[in-house]
Formats: sequence, C-alpha cells, structure tokens
Amino acid sequence: MSKTYSGFISIIGPTNAGKSTLMNQIMGRKVSIVSHKVQTTRTNLRAIKMVGNRQLVFVDTPGVFKPGRRLDRAMVGAAMDSLADADAVLLILDSTKGITDTVRGLIEKIKDHKNLFVALNKTDAVRKSELLPIAAELNELAPFREIFMISAMKNDGVEKMLGALADVMPESPYLFEAHDATDVPDNLYLAELTREKIYRYIHQELPYHINVVTERVDVDDEGVLDIYQKIVVQSEGHKKIIIGRGGIQLQKIGTAARHDIQDQWGVNARLHLFVRVEPNWEDVAENYTDQGLEFKK
Repeated sequence: MSKTYSGFISIIGPTNAGKSTLMNQIMGRKVSIVSHKVQTTRTNLRAIKMVGNRQLVFVDTPGVFKPGRRLDRAMVGAAMDSLADADAVLLILDSTKGITDTVRGLIEKIKDHKNLFVALNKTDAVRKSELLPIAAELNELAPFREIFMISAMKNDGVEKMLGALADVMPESPYLFEAHDATDVPDNLYLAELTREKIYRYIHQELPYHINVVTERVDVDDEGVLDIYQKIVVQSEGHKKIIIGRGGIQLQKIGTAARHDIQDQWGVNARLHLFVRVEPNWEDVAENYTDQGLEFKK
C-alpha cells in the first residue's frame, strides 16, 4: 500500500494581502470571500487540495490587524489559534506595501515554527529590484524555508509553491476525503457569498457592522433551492443604504449572489433577502458561534 501524506497549512498575513484570492486560485473556485474591504474573512475556512498523493488542508484565517471591537478580537484570535496545529505556516504579504510594522510583529509571533514559508504576492506590480531588499529583510527576521514570488490573481508561481508545501506534509492517513473540497458549512458559505456582494456594491458607504445569516434552505419538487437569508445591520440608516432607492441595491445584491450560487452548485435557486435592524448584534454570542468564532466577553 502506497504512503499517504496529509497536513494543515495556515495562511496568515495582514489584511488585504491577497489570502482569499490565493485560496480561490488554488481551489479553482470561490472558497473565501474577496472584497474591497479589509477584514472580510471572518472564519478559518478550510480548503483541501490534493498534490499527487499529498493532501494539503489550507486554513484561510482572518487578516491580522490591531483589534478594537469584540468582533475584531474574535477574528484575530481565530487567526492566531490556527497556528497551533499547523504543519506549515504560509505568510502572505503584499509586495507593493513591503514589510510594515504589522508584518514585523506578526513574524515575531510565528518565527519559531518549524515549517515557515512566505508568499510575496502581487509581484507583477513591483520591479524585481524592489523585491530583493524585501526578501533579504525577511530572511533576517525569521528562518523561512522558502520565499515564493507569486501573483495570486494571475496564478503565477502558485504551482511551484504548492509543490514545496506538499513536500513538508507529514506521513498520515488523509484527514479528509481524498478530493479537492472545502469543509465550510453550506449555510455559512451561502452567507459569505451574499456578504461579498454587499461589499461589492456599497463598500464605500457601509461600515463593517453587518452580518448575513442563512436562516433556512428549502428544496421544492423540481429541485429548485429556496434560500432565506437575513442581512443584519445596526441602524435604520444602514438598512436604507442596503435596500437602496426603490429596493434597487438589494435587488442587485440578491441577483449577483443568486447567480454565484447557481454557477458554483449547478442548481437553480431563488434567494430571499430580508434586512433586519439589530443594534446590538455584535454582543450576541450566537452570532459568533454561527460563524465558527469564539465569543469573548
């Protein structure tokens, strides 16, 4: 019987470094929310990628930033907790921004990990002469096994990186079924797709204080999904922004999310969106556990 290898890889980095774009590129389909807003990946989404007989289980963490609100603290806590069981850590950086104080602080926290890698992302937007000093400083800050120069958006350098990560996976039975997949619950995944569309259409006007909950999914006799979701906001003003004049914004959001759902699942779907004002939703423990986050008082 041939040997099998399987392990966890924690993708970590500052907000908007391109972690979610990289995850989506690796999987070949949408796994993690991609938005113009920072701090949009709220949970540790696991995605499973086979590289030969080696199974890579990626944990896409929330971006690391200075936490203020309770939700922020839960998100950053989730990011750091993912490192404990990781067989490898992949630090992803935006090469157009270089090594910031946030990055230095993050490297200080992870530098003792035995399998530490860096992906310098968006290298297509930076001169090679500017990348070399960044790589040199990274090597001074921690004993990285390898520094990859990639463009997650263009899929440049990603395959080579996957091969190197696969090489350090421990011998192990497969931790998940041996195929490419994601283990994020469907209801949460559906909510993420809708939340992404909210940020896409009204990211300039709307703060982070929103939540999307998939309340139920029904299937009719013809196999059409009826998906019921509530969009939770903190004020009537935010509700008006999401609905838009004559309901036009909510309709745009719903149509785009429905198309995504149908394309990715190969099903017909009806998406029913309702906007609710819940001023204190961030103080309700259930709203955290629904997203796989720890509620901290």
